[in-house]
Amino acid sequence: MNDQIHTGAAHAELGDAEYAEFMELAAQEGFDLEQVEGDLAAAGHGPLPVLAVVGRPNVGKSTLVNRIIGRREAVVEDRPGVTRDRVTYEAEWSGRRFKVVDTGGWEQDVLGIDASVAAQAEFAIEAADAVVFVVDATVGATDTDEAVVKLLRRAGKPVVLCANKVDGPSGEADAAMLWSLGLGEPYPVSALHGRGTGDMLDAVLEALPEAPAQTFGATVGGPRRIALIGRPNVGKSSLLNKVAGEERVVVNEMAGTTRDPVDEMIELGGKTWKFVDTAGIRRRVHLQEGADYYASLRTAAAVEKAEVAVVLIDASESISVQDQRIVSMAVEAGRAIVVAYNKWDTLDEERRYYLEREIETELGQIQWAPRVNVSARTGRHMEKLVPAIETALDGWETRVPTGRLNAFLGEIVASHPHPVRGGKQPRILFGTQAGTRPPRFVLFASGFLEAGYRRFIERRLREEFGFEGTPLQISVRVREKRGRKK
Repeated sequence: MNDQIHTGAAHAELGDAEYAEFMELAAQEGFDLEQVEGDLAAAGHGPLPVLAVVGRPNVGKSTLVNRIIGRREAVVEDRPGVTRDRVTYEAEWSGRRFKVVDTGGWEQDVLGIDASVAAQAEFAIEAADAVVFVVDATVGATDTDEAVVKLLRRAGKPVVLCANKVDGPSGEADAAMLWSLGLGEPYPVSALHGRGTGDMLDAVLEALPEAPAQTFGATVGGPRRIALIGRPNVGKSSLLNKVAGEERVVVNEMAGTTRDPVDEMIELGGKTWKFVDTAGIRRRVHLQEGADYYASLRTAAAVEKAEVAVVLIDASESISVQDQRIVSMAVEAGRAIVVAYNKWDTLDEERRYYLEREIETELGQIQWAPRVNVSARTGRHMEKLVPAIETALDGWETRVPTGRLNAFLGEIVASHPHPVRGGKQPRILFGTQAGTRPPRFVLFASGFLEAGYRRFIERRLREEFGFEGTPLQISVRVREKRGRKK
């Protein structure tokens, strides 16, 4: 059943004739066709469904996330305030891929444990298509757990209840007690040892949609979705208000101005756009140490729901590590990107000079992103925002036909062959663009391609075909010797 799904997905973007021609090429070059089909399916997937892992501190969320993604990547530490650069990871189970949002490892005493757990859960649930709610079976359901259950009920997302720390048959009775939460069957799991995680993940696959609930704007003719992202106090709320032409968002730094996130429908440049709200990024400003962590959770939630990320950067200040982190998050999520430098009207010549140098050194990874210099306060250059967004979306949805791509790859291999390493010279044999949004390429080669050569290929792809405003994902598959035809 899964194979059928994958096969269809594998060449949905190629079209039948192009797909047949491509597979013939793969056969001639001695590749295992079943493997090639799997590679295309992996690269050709659209946006992945999102699974949020929520629960109070020290119930084993990060350990479970590491178990799900199959590597130790989420930080597992009891100490509060462990800031992490990433909160979203890619995972695969039974041939299906999905994203995991981890909310583990953070607790803020100032706010009180209940409120901090609720805050984390809220932002993660917002991004998710389904939720794994982790409860410590050895402790049983606490008041905090009950509070999270209320949140989950309100959100109406499918929930899989994970009764963690069940290390043997004797703990299963503890797990059974969690039926009382009213969330259905508790899955007894030991995240630490892996016991029971398979059954739980099977349940997760049933809860997750094949693809995210949202279908992208172009498919249904609905408004395109834009996330306005950036570090706290960079002017997102002001920009949203200026774009909307009215006070849609409260602009202040008063602590605790809690409000439900709202997606704003805004008329701009003759079109309606849906701005996915991240404007209330300081809605709990009195979280000091944890502000970065909450900001990254909210940013992840907004980016997952959007097609375009407009990254807002305060031009009057030096580009910070947090700015770079937010840019990386949008690139890794594979969204179209526009960079808006706010407070441009406040810059003198000296600051402009240094800003250009900073952009070159600190944001070199997104030189391809359209850039607008704006002022949310005065409205300067706001009219340039829509053309930049449209350019980025065009790049994001560009597809190069396989025949044209292979002619281009042939020229590159002839004019700039890969350097000889260890007496061998790997060659790109052929390739295809397996997907769009963002453009995803699979290249098939006779040997390992070095990172520098891959970057060169990406640069030449951009020079030749545009791809302005979009990350490119390039994966390389190497032909195994035993499959070669004489």
